[in-house]
Amino acid sequence: MDRQSFLKIKDVMDGNEPADLLLRNCNIVNVFTGEIIHSNLAVSASHFVFWSQSGRGKKEIDVKDKYVVPGLIDAHMHFESTMVQPRDLLAVAVMHGTTTLIADPHEAANVSGIQGIKYILDQTEDAPANVYVTMPSCVPATNLDDNGCDLTAEDMKPYVNHPRVLGLAEVMDAEAVLTADKKMFKKLELFDQNHIIDGHIPSLSGINLMKYSAAGIDTDHESIDFESALEKARLGIQVLIREGSAAHNVENLIKGILQSEIDNCNFSFCTDDRHVEDIVKIGHIDNNVRIAISLGMKPIDAIKIATINTARRYGLKHLGAIAPGYQADFIIVDDLHKFNVERVFVKGEEIKGKESFKKGPACPKELKHTVNIPKITPEQFRLPISEEPVHVISIIPRQITTEDILIRFNPTDNFKAYGDFKKIASIERHKNKGLIGVAITNGYGIQNGAIAISVAHDSHNIIVVGDNDNDMAVAVNEIRRLQGGIVIVENGKVFDSLPLPIMGLISNESLDNVSAKIERLMNKAYEMGVYKDIDPFVTLSFLSLPVIPKLRIIPRGLVSIGDMGPELI
Repeated sequence: MDRQSFLKIKDVMDGNEPADLLLRNCNIVNVFTGEIIHSNLAVSASHFVFWSQSGRGKKEIDVKDKYVVPGLIDAHMHFESTMVQPRDLLAVAVMHGTTTLIADPHEAANVSGIQGIKYILDQTEDAPANVYVTMPSCVPATNLDDNGCDLTAEDMKPYVNHPRVLGLAEVMDAEAVLTADKKMFKKLELFDQNHIIDGHIPSLSGINLMKYSAAGIDTDHESIDFESALEKARLGIQVLIREGSAAHNVENLIKGILQSEIDNCNFSFCTDDRHVEDIVKIGHIDNNVRIAISLGMKPIDAIKIATINTARRYGLKHLGAIAPGYQADFIIVDDLHKFNVERVFVKGEEIKGKESFKKGPACPKELKHTVNIPKITPEQFRLPISEEPVHVISIIPRQITTEDILIRFNPTDNFKAYGDFKKIASIERHKNKGLIGVAITNGYGIQNGAIAISVAHDSHNIIVVGDNDNDMAVAVNEIRRLQGGIVIVENGKVFDSLPLPIMGLISNESLDNVSAKIERLMNKAYEMGVYKDIDPFVTLSFLSLPVIPKLRIIPRGLVSIGDMGPELI
């Protein structure tokens, strides 16, 4: 805290000046002791001053015995995955009580490099929320990826001391860490002191996990079962408990914490990849808290996981608690078990919804027109099948991991979808290399059409799934025309689309329009047979990510993922 702010706070403490804001009749959640303190709460110079039975304020609010909770923190998220412009997303997330977001802009970086990262920083500058960034560590994610740029340690150097850059983002190239790759360790060493290094550990265990941890990795958000989470927590790795649109991990991990009765200080909450319509409907980090409480966790323990645990691990000493000198970010909830967020304050100022969020700077022209492919023909999805068993990408409901199953199909010069077996393809879209990988998937369920999307983690090429080659080509060509988006084709005709012209990842339409369009597209996808236990678009977007087990499709072909990274089959 600067001296001037301290002097203002001291004047209020000494009784010489009224507080800027005095909240009367509060039930204050103390995350340090797990207590509820019934008191008045004073705020001045954007910071908490004291709690006391007395006090006076320039402005006073009677909380009427409701609960005052520290502002919630999302430990790991991607603005690009919401598909709306950053300030539109903030307007929704903050009203759900998330006053601090730690963003990894590696989606933007994979398409547009440093310019993509700068877009996220610029769009969130001076917003009424705390937005921090971690620098993408793996752009590209692996040596098999075909993305828009190569982000090196030299590229990152100018951002090491940026006040809103906390460290290095999810290190998903485990092989590079375990083999002590020089390029990787230049990045690790760049952020080694006084910075966070986020991990990405879906499958490592035993000695390989210990090696990975020893390299300085601080966190991981990829645990889908408690056993893997516990192994990481025992090594001091902060486990970020994810509840996204496709990956739902809160239930398994919270049940494990409760049953094992371990200390929860090494656990935090995150959303990772969550569509904006899900945030509108069910919430943000507040939803994680509600799920944890519904599973039997004490409300204050769930709140600690959503606040102080994350602040401490990420070195945000001024956030995560209600105490003198902490930044006055807080929410008012009616009941700790229901956890309905009624009011939100950032730096002591109440957030009034969309009106509190001014429009961000204009998107640079170079971040548009990023889809660089020729017109696609149905013949380019040709997939010959021999007598040998074929690897099939088997989708797992409510998760982003897949299974690798071997199926013997009838030999043919071009596989045609039938039953639950559909065709899937990934098309390189950054440098017009002409690469198209084609494979078979099951567990998706679409009939009489195709779905294509230019959000395809993490290289963000185009991915398409369908039950016939013609509709797949129509869908991809519409993505090309729109310069990015989500497209549904039924019986040869485009049903509807959501254009994503900003890097092929983000819409330039309003949040309300995007949310309504996604809902319309999602309902149509389910009507066309997509299974209800998967998210049609988030699930599809992850089927190209070659760092998540076990099988993926990229423009170079089918990829199997093991502990030491991906291999083409």
